[in-house]
Amino acid sequence: QVCSLCPGAVRNGSAVADFCHANSSFISRGRCCLGKRGDHYVVVGLDLGNCSITHIGAELHAAFTAVIMVINITLKPITHELIVFIGFTEIALRRLPKMIDCPGGDSSWRTVEITGNKKACKEQKNACNLTGPTLTGGLCPENSSCQPDGPGMFQCPCTHGYHGYRCLREGTFPMAMFFGILGAATAITSMFFWVLQRRKAKTS
Repeated sequence: QVCSLCPGAVRNGSAVADFCHANSSFISRGRCCLGKRGDHYVVVGLDLGNCSITHIGAELHAAFTAVIMVINITLKPITHELIVFIGFTEIALRRLPKMIDCPGGDSSWRTVEITGNKKACKEQKNACNLTGPTLTGGLCPENSSCQPDGPGMFQCPCTHGYHGYRCLREGTFPMAMFFGILGAATAITSMFFWVLQRRKAKTS
C-alpha cells in the first residue's frame, strides 16, 4: 500500500498538505491525499518526505493519478527510476533532494526550482512536443499517434483500423481466429498428455 510506505500522516506545511486542504472533497489517509473519482477514491497527492526511502518500487504505481508528489530519496542513483514513472502523466509538482534529477530529466519540466537542498519539478511537459515533430515522426510508425506516457516519455498506439507490429496490419485484430487457434492448441496438448498418462498407467 503506497499510503503506508512510511509511518505517519501527511506532514503539515508540505506541498501535499496544502494541496489536500485546498479542496474540501479531498481526504488524508496515511501519507496520501485522496480524491473521489466516480464511486471510489484515487491518490491525488503523495508525501514521502522524511521517510528515508532508499529506492522507488513498483508499489508506487498505485499513485499514478497523483498530481502532487513529495519524495525524499536518501541514496543515489535510483535504479530504473524512469521506468517506475511510466504512466504518470498527471504529476504537476514533484519535490525531491537537489542532487537527484527530475524524472525524465530536468528538461522534461517547465520549471525546475532549487531551494537549499531541495528541488521542485513543476509542470510536466508534453513529451510529444518535447521531442519535436521530426524525431517523433521517426520514432512513432505510420498509422500511429504520439501520446504522453509520463515525464520524458511517450507511447505510439495504433490509430483506429490498424494493429500489429508497427501498426502495419489494417483492420481489426482477429479475436475469433486467435482464440480459436489457442483453444484448439490447448485441446490437442491436453489430449496428448491425457493419452500419455493413460499409457503410463497401463504399463505400470
